[in-house]
Parts: sequence; C-alpha cells; structure tokens
Amino acid sequence: MDRQPTLAGERLLLRPLAEQDWDALYTVASDRELWARHPMHDRWQEPVFRAFFADALAQGGALAVIEKETGETVGSSRFQYHEPEQGGSVEIGWTFLARRLWGEGYNAEMKRLMLTHAFGFVERVVFRVGEDNVISRGAMANIGGRLTDEIEMAETPLGPVPHVVFEITRASFAAGPLA
Repeated sequence: MDRQPTLAGERLLLRPLAEQDWDALYTVASDRELWARHPMHDRWQEPVFRAFFADALAQGGALAVIEKETGETVGSSRFQYHEPEQGGSVEIGWTFLARRLWGEGYNAEMKRLMLTHAFGFVERVVFRVGEDNVISRGAMANIGGRLTDEIEMAETPLGPVPHVVFEITRASFAAGPLA
C-alpha cells in the first residue's frame, strides 16, 4: 500500500508531507484553540509541534492537506501501521484541519479520499481517538466510524492517555455516509 499517495478531491488535495511544509503547517497548528480539546493540548507550542512534525516525516505515511481554491496548506493526516495480514488494516490518524474549515465538510472529503485509497489495499481502517476528545469522536460518528470495545493506552509526554478505537470496514464504507 502506498501510504503517501497524492489524492485529489473537489476542494482538497492531499500529497506527501515534506520538510518544506513546516512553515505553512505550523501556521495552522499554532492556533491554540485547535488543540484545546485534544489529548495533546499543548501541540500548538512550537517545540511540541516540531516533534510531532519530525515524527510525521520519520514514520512516512504523512500527508499535507491543501485547499485547492487558495493553494493554502490547511492541515495534515497520516496512514500508519499498515498490516497486510488477514485482509489487511491500516490506521488513519494524527489528523488536524484549520478551524475555519470545521463543520464545512472538509474532514469528510479528506477521509473519503483516504478511505477510498485504503480500501484498494485493506479490509479494515482503524482510528484511535483520545477517550475524552469529543470533537474527534463526533467526527468519527459523522463519517460512519463504529466504536469498538478496544481501548488502548497511548504514552505521551503528558502521561498515559486512554484512546478508544473506531473502525470502518470496506463493507461499512460502501454502505455508509461517505459512499
């Protein structure tokens, strides 16, 4: 599975994240309110975001999200942990978008593009969401994510944070709100 494809939608272009995206992406990420309900609520700070950005580049699978109309970088997302066995799975996560795009269908467009790509290779896509992250949990419901009974503890610089796991299967995607 190509974890860094270029994907084009009606309003968004997703392309591999590159080192030269730092300034534009940090401009978006430096919005303190963007992270207020996120488990890593300090990610707006430059040193914290720099570590996040470096990890995104090191892991591969990271995508820059570009608004086609303006050409502006408006966020990022990642394909992580591709496991090809038993029908295959991949995780989509580490997603953020500029707040001006919230509630306007941009997250759904981005996830539709990523899910369509992923289901060419895997049967299941998982999303790990901070247990108390009500915004992301609501977004998962809006795109057809099914809350599983899996809970994982993520080690963060701020300490362990419980994460719930949502899933979308190839079949549920075909019958869901993003089809």
